[in-house]
Amino acid sequence: MIDITTDELKQRIDAGEKLNLFDVRETYEFDEFNIGATLIPLGELPNKLSELAHLKNEEIIIHCRSGARSNSAKMFLLDNGFTNVRNVLGGMLDWRSKF
Repeated sequence: MIDITTDELKQRIDAGEKLNLFDVRETYEFDEFNIGATLIPLGELPNKLSELAHLKNEEIIIHCRSGARSNSAKMFLLDNGFTNVRNVLGGMLDWRSKF
């Protein structure tokens, strides 16, 4: 699956596109700064699979601080049957340095 850059994500958000966007950072990180994604901390992701099941064949975009945790989340979802999961390259560090 091809990952997504912060530039592409920003364009899609600005265009008003409905996205399945998830933030896998911790609550305190999300509270400090977020871009409107749904918060599911990485450690809670295994317990949320049933809630996400309806998105198995939809595009899911995941981000974290730098892209490492979201890449782990991407691999976990792919291993659990999700077919179109994209990691935000550079995460919120890249986002904040640009926008």
